[in-house]
Order: sequence, then structure tokens, then C-alpha cells
Amino acid sequence: MKAIEITRYGGPEVLVVGERDKPVPEPGEVLIKVHAAGINRPDVFQRTGNYPVPPGASDIPGLEVAGVVADVGDGTPLDGLHLTIGEEVCALVQGGGYAEYCTAPVEQCLPIPAGLSMVEAASLPETCFTVWSNVFDRVRLGVDAAGRRETLLVQGGTSGIGVTAIQIAKAGGQRVCATAGAEDMARACEARGAERGINYRTEDFVAVVKGLTDGRGVDVILDMVGGDYLPRELKALADDGRIVLIALLGGGKAEADLGQILRRRLTVTGSTLRPRDVGFKAAIAAKLREHVWPLIESGAVKPVVYKAFPLAMAADAHRLMESSEHVGKLVLEL
Repeated sequence: MKAIEITRYGGPEVLVVGERDKPVPEPGEVLIKVHAAGINRPDVFQRTGNYPVPPGASDIPGLEVAGVVADVGDGTPLDGLHLTIGEEVCALVQGGGYAEYCTAPVEQCLPIPAGLSMVEAASLPETCFTVWSNVFDRVRLGVDAAGRRETLLVQGGTSGIGVTAIQIAKAGGQRVCATAGAEDMARACEARGAERGINYRTEDFVAVVKGLTDGRGVDVILDMVGGDYLPRELKALADDGRIVLIALLGGGKAEADLGQILRRRLTVTGSTLRPRDVGFKAAIAAKLREHVWPLIESGAVKPVVYKAFPLAMAADAHRLMESSEHVGKLVLEL
């Protein structure tokens, strides 16, 4: 099969089309004939040598795919998950997505929501799994003890994660604000459901969210930046507020006023998804199927695909990813 290989650590030019043996599904896995594969920041980090491949995972980049079930491993229980050979699915994978075929644990496969193309479906798994696991499972955005719907600030609202978080939270009735690096990007956040898009280059997000919440602050912050954002985020939180870190684009070190955390009962937490076991991801998949897939099929949550590239143009797709000039997801189409 054709696959994108990382020939050495470096810039986008190290991504080249190579030939690989078609993978063989293990027990509990399916083989997917890939029609489209989503592109994510961890793929860039892997390409530059800053995101080690988990033991046993494919060294081919790509963490999400959409395609057709082509084969199954011995003893794989398709019936309980309503899968059949030839069925169209999208799946979260540990690696191997930038290829003509990819294996996936059967529990991490989901049916393609009605009405979506393969390209749109390939944009869903990594972002939806990440947003649900962190925003709703880990820090439990929802309704507070007084019965008030909570508020969410998304740092990086035009990213794939960002547009997904905005839409799911908005569909659940939460107030959402989001930061972006330009005025048009801030307006793009609002077009996806944010009450306020904040241009972080010209505005102080702390002052903006305080103004929108009558000085109270937001309940949850989804942070992909880290670094010197953390002390400002503590100021932007309401009492009992929570910060969940999922990336460190601004650096891995920060100075923070720990007294605020004590006095105001604040929580700072975080997670990475790729190393987690199949059982953990299967539980998220079940929740997505119950809570998020109906929102997608109703149109309340929509895939946001900025551009699809042919497989051979993976390097160009990575260049665009690193420019941050896109809104939503980038996808490889086979």
C-alpha cells in the first residue's frame, strides 16, 4: 500500500510517499480501507521528533481516519458494535492514518453520521474524543450547584479542537468565548457559536471574559497554550473554576499564584489521549455515539473542514497547519 513516511525528523519536506505492507488486523481490530485521514497537531510534533510513537503503534502518522471496513481480526466482535464488512466508519487510531489501509480497535470505530462525506467524517474522531474526554468527562462542564449553566473559554478557537469545543458546548446550552489571532479569526469563532471571539493580539482575554460575566469569570478554560497563559487564566476563572491543558504551544513552564488556587478552590489539570488504553477510548466512543453523533446528524454540530489535500501533498498540508491560517480541520483524501 501507499503510505506517508517520516524519512527523518524535520520540516514538512520529510513527509514522502512510500510503500508499506498492508497491515493485518489483530484480534479485536478491524482493517479499514482509508478514504480520508484527518491531520492534527500531534502529527506535526511526531514529524519534528517531539511526540514519541507509543509502543506497538505504527510509525506512519495519522490519528483519525474514515473509510470502509475491509477485514477483521480473529475473534473480533462486530455484532455487538453493529459493524459489518463493507460498512463505512470513522475511527480514532494510535497511528497509521496517512495510508491506504489502517487498523483500528473495533471499539474505537463509529458509524459515519448520516449525510456526511468521508472527508467530513475523517475530521471528527480526534477532535470529538479529545473535547469530550477533557471538557465534559475530566472537568465536567455543565450545570453548577445553583442550577446555572456554566461558561467555557476556548484558547485557540479556530483550531480543529476549538471549533468542535465551541459547537458542542453551545449545543449543550453553555456560554462560550474563544480566543484567536486575528479579527477575522475571532469572527469565525462567533460564526461557529461563540458568544465572543477575542483577538488575543489586541485584547486582554481576562478583561473581556470578566466583562461578559459581570466580573465573575468563566467556569472552565480549555487550554492548548500553557506557558505564560496560565497565571492570566487563573485570574479569568470564577471561584471553583477549572483549567484543562491539552497542549503546550506556548511552553511547558509557568509561574502561578498558588494562593489563588487555594483560596478560590481552582483546579488545574490536563491529559493526553494517544497513550490511553482501548477501554478508556471505548468509553468515550460510547458517549460520543449517545450524545454528540445525534447533534451532528441534526446539524447542531457541523464538521469544519478548511481544505482537503491528496495524500501525496501531505507536506503542503503540514505547512498550512503550521501557519495557523486555517479555520477548522485539514484532511488528506485518498
